[in-house]
Amino acid sequence: MEPRASSVRYILNTAFHSLAYLEWGDPAAPPVLCVHGLTRNAHDFDPLARALAGRYRLICPDLPGRGASDWLPAGELYQPLSYVQALSHLLAVIGQPVHWVGTSLGGICGMAIAAAQGHSIKKLVLNDIGPVIALPGLERIHSYVAGADLAMRFGDLAEVEEHLRRIHAPFGPITDAQWTDMARHSAMPAAEGGHRLHYDPKLADPIRAAKPAETPLWHLWSAIRVPVMVVRGGDSDLLDPATFAHMAGDGARSLELADIGHAPSLMDPPTIAAIADFLADDAAPALAPTLPKPAAPPPANA
Repeated sequence: MEPRASSVRYILNTAFHSLAYLEWGDPAAPPVLCVHGLTRNAHDFDPLARALAGRYRLICPDLPGRGASDWLPAGELYQPLSYVQALSHLLAVIGQPVHWVGTSLGGICGMAIAAAQGHSIKKLVLNDIGPVIALPGLERIHSYVAGADLAMRFGDLAEVEEHLRRIHAPFGPITDAQWTDMARHSAMPAAEGGHRLHYDPKLADPIRAAKPAETPLWHLWSAIRVPVMVVRGGDSDLLDPATFAHMAGDGARSLELADIGHAPSLMDPPTIAAIADFLADDAAPALAPTLPKPAAPPPANA
């Protein structure tokens, strides 16, 4: 089974751009929108889409500046609000309620849309992201994105695969064939020969410009009223155990995957089965979010 490639036009600032996406399954089936992480692309969801395409219409976009989507004219435009604007155009084209599966940045976009009035999200799957983006993970991302040459060139796809296996080792269970597919879909020909990673190097500009700081998103979490499933890598440095436990306490269905960091690949059959079960559960309760309790004041001096 191969996906159908399509695109939608969206306006950002004073220009229109193209947002590419892959589509799997019956166009008349209930839609599931799958949104990838920071430096990844739509093909990360190929195994999930193949598994669910018999029941759903899977729609997997390349975020702006990644994969087959247009690069943006300035690095400062690579911000979550730009991605939400592009994805909102895609939701308008879909034109009906959707389930949302978001990995990391894709989950942030999902939370932002699910917190907005009049949104079209029925259920929300958050892969290793929550209402607190922990500092250790942000520092790691800053180190490997802001400190790296994102325009690096590789001699062949084997070198691309070696690089991906190293930087994405925390993704968890990925077969050799899946690593090879990831390398093929993550690379594009370089003008000077060889291959480059298939994204705009300018997407690192906002990361380089900002000092990492723990990022609370409780204002989004407190407004979400749909069923939520949260997946956490047991060794994640971006979704900490306390935040994960708070989300579960608010009614989110939780799945923690041992010996995996940020972010679980969602490519292994048990994890795919758990997501499929959540999406199919018509009785899944809506979230009842709460804000964290304020820290206790320090004891008074004797």
